[in-house]
Amino acid sequence: MQSSKSLRQTTEAEQRPTPRLVLPDWAIGILTIAVLLALWELASRFGWLVPYRFPPPSKLAAAFGALAVDGFPRGVTVVSHIQATILRILKGYALATVLAIPVGLIIGTSPILERMTHPVITFARSVATISLLPLAVAWFGVGELSRVLLITYGCFWVILTNVIHGVKTVDPRLVQAAETLGASRSQIFSRVVLPASLPRIFAGMKIALGLAFLVIVAVEMIGTIKGLGALLMESRNYYKTDTTMVGMLLIAVFGFVLAKGLDWLERLLLPWAIGLEEVER
Repeated sequence: MQSSKSLRQTTEAEQRPTPRLVLPDWAIGILTIAVLLALWELASRFGWLVPYRFPPPSKLAAAFGALAVDGFPRGVTVVSHIQATILRILKGYALATVLAIPVGLIIGTSPILERMTHPVITFARSVATISLLPLAVAWFGVGELSRVLLITYGCFWVILTNVIHGVKTVDPRLVQAAETLGASRSQIFSRVVLPASLPRIFAGMKIALGLAFLVIVAVEMIGTIKGLGALLMESRNYYKTDTTMVGMLLIAVFGFVLAKGLDWLERLLLPWAIGLEEVER
């Protein structure tokens, strides 16, 4: 009897799930980056990577310190580069957002306007923003205006397209239900169409933000010594690989931070839209 009881306890102990150490996503991400950096450093120290072409993280840290103290070109510190780049991106991105959202809402609610503007929008999106740089310089000169307007141009069409698509794909049953309840056209737009379009609008804003960082690198390579794009250009001219990679990493970091900021804003404003795509599947 006692042996049967012991056997049952042993079986229950074996079936009991073993506790596992579950790390949050951010911890896993940090751990992964730390491991990759360590492998990178070791590969450089053992001679598996050419330090001139692939400077180790320790050399990149030293280059960042030199940028923070002395600057490159001399006197232009990394803070000045970051401020110039972020300010240009925010100006162009904000202008594109302010213009594209209302225009897209108007076009999306009017089938006639949508058919009229579709060829123009398709053509404008097909034009690479960077290819307009010589024309922008000829029209607006080598200054802040041309840089900001090029960022605005690239972001505008991406956001506009997503806004129009978001309005067009609103579930017609929602509109019919609002009409049945006696809602006016303005009420249907403000309480049904606009909220239902917001997830798609935020998706377009995220894509446009990535495009803004692509454009800023190109527009800062001409006519300025301030900005992360200018830092990349000057570093290349002087064959400073470590400084070039520091500039690339800074662009990636600030792009990541701004994208996460948009994700946070979306969760704050649209808590009901979290996981919506998975539910629809």
